[in-house]
Amino acid sequence: MTKTYSLPGMPAPDRPIGGLLLDLDGTIYRGGQAVDGAGSLVRALRDAGVPYKYVTNNSSSSPEAVAKRLRDMGVDAEADEVCTSSQAAARYAAERFPGGKVFLIGEEGLAEELEQAGLVLVERDADLVVQGIDRAFSYAKASEAVRELLAGAEYILTNPDLLLPSHGGLFPGAGSIGAMLAAASGVKPVVIGKPEKILMDYSLERIGLAAGEVSVVGDNLATDIAAGKKSGCGTILVLTGLTTPDNYARYAEAADAEPDAVCGSLADLQSYILKYIGR
Repeated sequence: MTKTYSLPGMPAPDRPIGGLLLDLDGTIYRGGQAVDGAGSLVRALRDAGVPYKYVTNNSSSSPEAVAKRLRDMGVDAEADEVCTSSQAAARYAAERFPGGKVFLIGEEGLAEELEQAGLVLVERDADLVVQGIDRAFSYAKASEAVRELLAGAEYILTNPDLLLPSHGGLFPGAGSIGAMLAAASGVKPVVIGKPEKILMDYSLERIGLAAGEVSVVGDNLATDIAAGKKSGCGTILVLTGLTTPDNYARYAEAADAEPDAVCGSLADLQSYILKYIGR
């Protein structure tokens, strides 16, 4: 049964908490501002020696850019603390096709990761189509991607998010482009990011702990908590973003993913982690 932690004296977690995989959007920040308590939480984790990584479905930004954005919001962050869907996608693609040829639909952050992994970006005759968010997406790109997929290229999708929060509202995300390409080609992509487990497995490798020692923290039951469950991690929902006390029951039923614990704020999460870390 889910435990809600908002006051001292709530029940202990069912498994040890040895480290954390922290979601970003809706958990550490919302829009261009840090969530209340984010800076304090991260400082407390560092001071207590708690291992953690920031884990994001973002495929457009480099780890350096993500870390800088966090620092600009007043949240301590270094590039090596960031795990992106682009990094995990590049690792997966390079393992499947070492030195392989990639037709890319994506932005600079994804292109950099693919090239750093030894993959070659091509305009046609690709081994793989790797797709993330692409705000310069066009009919010409779609047509060539479908041609490559129909010719036998494998399809890797960085993340299935249908909508991308941005200044001015919500815009089509990587998953919306992916839905179009999959419908046109009949090829189902390998999904890297949350709610699937490839990004989580990559993040566990980076943090250097077994899944049973790590808790995933996020605000979204359908992505963060579902991914944590699939990867065998503990899960902690924070009511700082998408999920609220009013919609929790409805979202939990729809996602079919109930967290191990729920914290009403990052201050509550900080108290919970520091009380039970390592137990």
